[in-house]
Amino acid sequence: MVKKITPSPEDIVPAPLAEALSERYLAYALSTIMDRALPDVRDGLKPVHRRLMHAMRGLKLDPGSGFKKSARVVGEVIGRFHPHGDQAIYDALVRLAQDFAVRYPLIDGQGNFGNVDGDNAAAMRYTESRLTEVAKALLDGIDEDTVEFRATYDGEDEEPVVLPAAFPNLLANGSNGIAVGMATSIPPHNAAELCDAALHLIKSPNAATRTLLKFVKGPDLPTGGIIVEPQASMLEAYDTGRGGFRVRARWHKEDGARGSYQIVITEVPYQVQKAKLVEKLADLIQTRKAPLLGDVRDESAEDIRLVLEPKSRTVDPEILMESLFKLTDLESRIPLNMNVLDGGKVPMVMCLRDVLNAWLDHRKVVLLRRSKFRLGKTEHRMEVLEGYLIVYLNLDEVIRIIREEDEPKATLIKTFKLSDVQAEAVLNMRLRSLRKLEEIAIETEHKDLQGEAKSLRGIIRSEPKQWEHISSEIKEVKAKFGLKTEIGKRRSDFEDAPDIDFDVEDEVFIEKEPITVICSEKGWIRAAKGHIDLGGELKYREGDRARYIFHAMTTDKLVGFGTDGRFYMIACDKLPGGRGHGEPIRLLVDLGNDHDLVSLMVHDPDRTLLVAASTGHGFIVLEEDVVAAKKSGKQVLNVKAPAEGQVCAIVEGDHVAVIGENRKLLIFSIDQLPQMARGKGVQLQRYKDGGLKDVKVFCLEEGLAVPESANRTRTFDDLRDWVGSRANAGRLPPKGFPRHGRLN
Repeated sequence: MVKKITPSPEDIVPAPLAEALSERYLAYALSTIMDRALPDVRDGLKPVHRRLMHAMRGLKLDPGSGFKKSARVVGEVIGRFHPHGDQAIYDALVRLAQDFAVRYPLIDGQGNFGNVDGDNAAAMRYTESRLTEVAKALLDGIDEDTVEFRATYDGEDEEPVVLPAAFPNLLANGSNGIAVGMATSIPPHNAAELCDAALHLIKSPNAATRTLLKFVKGPDLPTGGIIVEPQASMLEAYDTGRGGFRVRARWHKEDGARGSYQIVITEVPYQVQKAKLVEKLADLIQTRKAPLLGDVRDESAEDIRLVLEPKSRTVDPEILMESLFKLTDLESRIPLNMNVLDGGKVPMVMCLRDVLNAWLDHRKVVLLRRSKFRLGKTEHRMEVLEGYLIVYLNLDEVIRIIREEDEPKATLIKTFKLSDVQAEAVLNMRLRSLRKLEEIAIETEHKDLQGEAKSLRGIIRSEPKQWEHISSEIKEVKAKFGLKTEIGKRRSDFEDAPDIDFDVEDEVFIEKEPITVICSEKGWIRAAKGHIDLGGELKYREGDRARYIFHAMTTDKLVGFGTDGRFYMIACDKLPGGRGHGEPIRLLVDLGNDHDLVSLMVHDPDRTLLVAASTGHGFIVLEEDVVAAKKSGKQVLNVKAPAEGQVCAIVEGDHVAVIGENRKLLIFSIDQLPQMARGKGVQLQRYKDGGLKDVKVFCLEEGLAVPESANRTRTFDDLRDWVGSRANAGRLPPKGFPRHGRLN
């Protein structure tokens, strides 16, 4: 039975809740920032990755050795260095082995380590792993006191605070992480280019970012792709440490029979899962949101091969791909946020120069510590060899002392003035080393060590020699992972994105088909396929009837004028199908419930319109000026209740006919009307009672055609008595004018 422990009053410490919470949350935040999310600027690793490298080195999983089960590695990391879940550690190991996730893999994996489709790796008991040459470069010199060590979580072992990092891992492999209140996102770069930039910084530590970009062209992503970010944006991103890069899939056109072709995608953007990309493309085809795309096939094996078939051979491949770049992850944006731990302690956002300088400073510290360590070892060995030489000069006496004296060590020190180290070495010397040939070898080794010690002291004392040595090390890394090597050659290229105005050329991406637009009296709109007979019988909802019926194409746009004086735009490809009664037009545009449509027609940007209010005020407006980008439309005719928009007439003629509710007709030259983009307009006709009924623009010489019924019109030729000036009252229309009083 578990004994219940009741805290005593002395164990309870009163504290304000806000203070207690803030202390605990701060501790959590610091733990997340320091030990989980942000990489160290010096080696580009987070603690879990660093512990993985150190544990695998302890297991002797060097590049030339055999593989070991990943489960063995994970167990070693958990047991000695990283007391966290095994799946989290294995996920970190898997990522370091994926050549599509990291530019220069740190782990050589054997087995199923996942793929670019997004499939997970096999369980750790099925996979095997070992270190790569890149990881070896990161660990090189760790046994020579090059870095600090600290106690592990249980105090039974030690782990490195940072790795020596002869390889520029932070920028070469990049990093991603989300901490508390901050995050980091660094895309991979080309190691050879980073080495060139570092060599330049050794000569010019304050080099400008613009100069460094002559060496570091930009990100070099594991999955390749085309970077289309403008150079100015890249310069700003690297100069501030924050920004992003637009990356596109790599594609080419393959010609087929009889003028047909297909597009083949061979590289997808970084961190885009191919399977989800194919699923998205198929969904666009099914929902007809990519009308230029006919089919998509995944023919990938070891290499990526996505085949896109256009809807028609007449489709421009550039236009097709630009539309897909806009709709899918064939183009993605890779963020840049170089938020790293400076010295392993302080999180800060660094620019490109600061990151490279921090790595160079770390290499300098590593070089000094290694040189001092080697100098100590060299001096110790020289001291031992000097003791050996004394033995050879006094061999008989040394043998006598060892055989006869009770304290041979003390006697040797006193007799030959040896140090404690030398005396101990003499006593441990093997008899076979007493040959004359061995004496010569010792003298030669001692001489060589004197030269090595002199060289090491020169490095320690001279900063120019330090940078010279670091430069030679960087050149070795560049030669090993250079642009001419298989792993080092650049994978991502740079191009300028084509300048295509999608807002103007949306019709290019819509399949052009004939339709008949049908809008009822109560505002239900639909689009029937094909150009049907406009006089044919159509079905409407009960109590409803026809209002607007006209032919159009799916690539057209409709322009509607409302009683609120606003113009609305509707894309024909967005209209509901012709089956059924359609949908209320208010679902497509934000037309108020208190307002109605005055006119609805196919948009023609080269056309001119005459708009007028019920008060008789109006003006001429270019149709290209009424284009509305939002559902709420665009206010063109200013009306104030109870006045409303009354007429929207097409300008096709030289005179304007205006008729009011009082049945008085006025005709005047269209030159008397101003052209405006927005406003109340001028008075077209003066009324004593009522308001405007209708307006029409016509050619005076051709006469005024007025509808008598649905199928008949009547033309009035002699209209001299009704021609006057704008804003006159007018007079009753000529004899025979229809009683409905409309001009259209």
